[in-house]
Order: sequence, then C-alpha cells, then structure tokens
Amino acid sequence: MANHKSALKRIRSNSAKQVRNKYQHKTTRNAVRVLRSTTDKTEAEGQLSKVVAMLQKLAKNNIIHKNKAANIQSKLTKHVASL
Repeated sequence: MANHKSALKRIRSNSAKQVRNKYQHKTTRNAVRVLRSTTDKTEAEGQLSKVVAMLQKLAKNNIIHKNKAANIQSKLTKHVASL
C-alpha cells in the first residue's frame, strides 16, 4: 500500500479514470455494433457521424490507438456507402 498522500490520491484518480474509460469504450463498441447491424441507409448515415465522433474522442484521449480508430471509421464508412 502506498504511504505518500500524493500516491494515495493517484490510486483514487486512476481508478476513477479507469471506470470512465471503460464506460466510454464499451458505449462506443455498442454503438459500432448497432451501426453494423443497421440496414436502413438514412438511419445509418445519421448514426455514422455520432459513432465517428465517439471514436475520435477515444483516440484523442488515448483510450484506443488513433490508427485503430481510423480503421474502424473507414470500415464503417464503406459499410454505410454499400447500403
């Protein structure tokens, strides 16, 4: 167990950040899953902009790698274009 005050605070803040990151990541993954299962083009186009924004936010905060976010965005855009 940590002895310094700052180390104890770091443990608390890290656990809070971990919970927030996990929630954001899981929410984004669910949104991607919903978008992939969508068959209506107009609905998919509306969802695409929201999902892309979520992915970019995850990449900006280093929750996922920026290249992974770009790859997912590319695949989703192709999927929506093919509907």
